[in-house]
Formats: sequence, structure tokens, C-alpha cells
Amino acid sequence: MASILSDYIKKEQMLKQLQEELQALEGNSELKKELEFKEKLQVLMTEHGKLARDVCEILDPSYRNASAKSVKGVSTDGRTKRLLKVYKNPHTGEVVETRGGNHKVIQEWKAEFGNEEVVSWVVEERA
Repeated sequence: MASILSDYIKKEQMLKQLQEELQALEGNSELKKELEFKEKLQVLMTEHGKLARDVCEILDPSYRNASAKSVKGVSTDGRTKRLLKVYKNPHTGEVVETRGGNHKVIQEWKAEFGNEEVVSWVVEERA
């Protein structure tokens, strides 16, 4: 019971501190300017039927390429691509690269040496 009360008091103090910080921010003239700009921009975007990404693209044509690169690893059907795993068998030196766990050689190794040991043979993972 005491822990609930102490937790409540701590949260109440945190709330009071956050409210004071919020009041200080609300008095900041720079914040007021930014909020006013944001509101005007949103009205303008709505008026012209534009989204934020459209505006970014208009202002910086390279924006589309930069955002497309950040979504790498997504295939055309929207699914993320699996990582390419490179396995190296320490007994034979054989190397196998696969994106899935259903590879015939990997399955044979797992049957012979066990799943945990074969998983430990991963020497590299890449997109």
C-alpha cells in the first residue's frame, strides 16, 4: 500500500514539474512563431490538397530518393526481404549463402550436427 502511495506522490511531482516546463515553453516567442508557421502551412497544404511529403519533394527534389533509400530491403509486394546469411561449415569448409532456412544443404547439416551448432556457423548477415 505504501508503495502505491509513494508511486502516486512521485508521479504527482513529475506532473507538476512537466506542467511548469510546459508553461515556460508556452511563453517562448520562438515556439509561438514555429506553431504559427506550422498552422499556416497546414492550412495552405489543405487548401492545395498537398501532403507533407509533397511539400518536401517540391522544396527538395532529392527528398524522394533519400526517403526511398531509407526503406531498403522492402520487396515490390511490400514484404521486407530476409537477410542473406552466409554459413561456413567448419568441418568441410563449405560455404552456403541463403535467405531462408529451407536450404537443402543447411537442412542436411542441421540433421547431422543439430540446429544450434549450424546456427553458430553463420559468419555474415547482410541485406
